[in-house]
Amino acid sequence: MTLPSGTVEYTLDTAPARMSGGQVTGCGISWTDEELDTALAGPVAEVVFDDAGNADCAAILEGLSETEFDHEGVQRVLNSEQEPEPWRVGEGLAESYLTHHRNCSFPWPDGRDERKSGSSLPGADLVGFHLSAEQAGHDGEQDCFAFGEVKTSGEAKHPPGAMYGRTGLKQQLEDLRDNVSIRDDLVKYLWHRAVNASCKGRFINAYKRYNADSADVCLFGLLVRDVEPHRDDLQVRVTKLGKGCPSVMSIELIAIYLPAGSIDSLSKKVVQSRLPRRQTGKGGDT
Repeated sequence: MTLPSGTVEYTLDTAPARMSGGQVTGCGISWTDEELDTALAGPVAEVVFDDAGNADCAAILEGLSETEFDHEGVQRVLNSEQEPEPWRVGEGLAESYLTHHRNCSFPWPDGRDERKSGSSLPGADLVGFHLSAEQAGHDGEQDCFAFGEVKTSGEAKHPPGAMYGRTGLKQQLEDLRDNVSIRDDLVKYLWHRAVNASCKGRFINAYKRYNADSADVCLFGLLVRDVEPHRDDLQVRVTKLGKGCPSVMSIELIAIYLPAGSIDSLSKKVVQSRLPRRQTGKGGDT
């Protein structure tokens, strides 16, 4: 299922005023209630509950007879019944948007590294690959590393407080832009996970570019909001990030505006979207 593209509310671009440096752009996208429900019940739920990872785990047991393990026990371990935190759903929403509308792929969700449900791990929220639109459908030689940071906020001001502070989106994006050691750590993180994974070829192609120039990456900063769209959420950041941005680096800021007041209901809605499927899997009627 394709994620809704939404309605473009505004676009921002530093390119006309920039004498040198990389490409820094921004845009605001709004969703209707129907588009949000479609997203949560489809691509976002798949990310939040890591359907792909759970399928891979379950496949390990396919060769065993059903008498050798408790099927309900397997489902209990792999499929948590707890409501995910709103920020977790916001990250899933942001990841889905980049996957469906920006030619990105994030093969190793943070949730697979958690030692305790609900923990927030250090490092970028999204770590994966980007394939430029003009190269989509080719052999992958144009893959580069993609790093993303996500903030979910319903604060009624523009920009929200989540943009600022030591862990704010502003500082996180500046660190990714300016600090090669942070980018190196993220590359190494993905490297370990690509050794025996299907994304090994994409990693090699992206690393060729990174090895030639460690600034040759795509950075994404996403705000998930449930207030009226306003370009002030991103305007200053787009301008500031454009100053001193390496020429080979691409940075895009995206604000996704959900219907008013909907952030508080994201967790409940994404869980409810899976209930019929789980009941059917247990042999019950839906």
